[in-house]
Parts: sequence; structure tokens; C-alpha cells
Amino acid sequence: MKIAVAGATGLVGRLLVGVLEAEGHEVVAISRSAGVDVITGEGLAEALAGVESVVDVTNADGIDEESATRFFTTAARNLQEAGAEAGVRRLVVLSIIGVDRFSAGYMAAKAAQERIALAGSVPVSVLRAAQFHEFAGQWLAWGRQGEVSRVPYTRTQPVAAVAVARTLADLATGKVAGEGPIWEIAGPREEELVDMATRLAARRGDPERVEGTESATEPEVVKAGAFLAGPGAIIAGPTFHDWLEATG
Repeated sequence: MKIAVAGATGLVGRLLVGVLEAEGHEVVAISRSAGVDVITGEGLAEALAGVESVVDVTNADGIDEESATRFFTTAARNLQEAGAEAGVRRLVVLSIIGVDRFSAGYMAAKAAQERIALAGSVPVSVLRAAQFHEFAGQWLAWGRQGEVSRVPYTRTQPVAAVAVARTLADLATGKVAGEGPIWEIAGPREEELVDMATRLAARRGDPERVEGTESATEPEVVKAGAFLAGPGAIIAGPTFHDWLEATG
């Protein structure tokens, strides 16, 4: 099967390309570095020629609501329109568990992306993923101020990025089927992001101290478990502990 991956150079994109190629599929890597821009549309029609499925794992350059919404909705609209013209049969979009529970910020931008994608003529499957195990390391870097890393208190059910990539591949190739266009994937166990970051720092021997802070975006929604998987979610290992033992 010929499958296009939009955002092929990102964390999940690189893993997804590897999974698809290992399964014997022909992969079209869509990225600005490859001369294809999902925002301007440059090279998109040519990239989608003969493609049966498109997987959108693009990410906005900024996390503020306005710029992220502009990016995600433009990309979703362009992929739908170009996909329809090219005869694409399926569009798979990577999203985040809990987007429907937030009214502002980056999560609201992702919710807008879902709405635009689902409104198009190409059939869509949305995979809402929990935070990745790798997210702990990102927050150590993002929150670093001198010898302290400030990480928001977040209840989550983290999942390995490679497990998400495998499920995206299954959705793109039709191996996963069921009722409704929206799916969830999460890890086997609830964790606290601050604890994850602390354990990762200790594992790496990092000298900085991890301090928990309140989430900057709708903290009550976060505390209520917006990032935890609902009934019927795909549960994929390894646990954060096992992932850390293997890769930390």
C-alpha cells in the first residue's frame, strides 16, 4: 500500500515511517525538508498522487492557541482537499486524549484540527493518544531554570511513542476497524508527570532538582483526569517503569 506520512521528520513520524516500511508499504514522507508544505500546499498534490492513506502527525511550531489553531486547521483542510482530489481513501489524524475537555490553549487548537478533518469528504480516523513516555524528558528540558526543572502536576496514562506509531499504521492500513471515527490509546498505568520526570532525571544522573507546578492551562480539568484513557481505549505497553529501564 502507498501511504503518505505528514510530519515524517518528527518523533512519531520517524517511528511511523519505520513501522510502515518494515511492513513492506511504500511510504511518501511529507515534510518541508522534502519539499512538501502542508500549510502553503506546495508539492502536496504531487506527493499524494497514487496514495491510498494519509497519516497526519504534524505539529505546530508554537503552542499558543492562535498560532497552533491556524496551523492545525490549515493543515487539516489542505490534507482533506488535496486528498480528495488525489482519491485518497483514508486520513488518520494523531490527536491527544482529553482535547474535547479543554476550552483554550494548545488542546483547543487540536480539537479544532479534529473538527476540520472530520468535516471533510475523505473518511477519517482520529487517534487520541496519552502523553508519551518521552514527554518526561521534554519537560525536563522545557522547564529548566538553572538547577531546577519545573514540571506541571499532570495525571496521565503515558504510552510509548512507538506503540502509538504501530497503532497509526494499523489504522492507516485498515487492520483496526470498529464503530466511530475516534480512538484512544494509552499505557497500562496511571502516572504523575512530576514523578516521571524525577525518576528520569535520577536515571540519567541529571543534577537538577524537579519541582512540581500547577498546570498553566485549565488546571482543574487536568486534576480531574482529562488526560486519562476512557472506556474502550487501546492499552499498549510497556509501562513507564519498563520503558525507563530499557531506554532511560
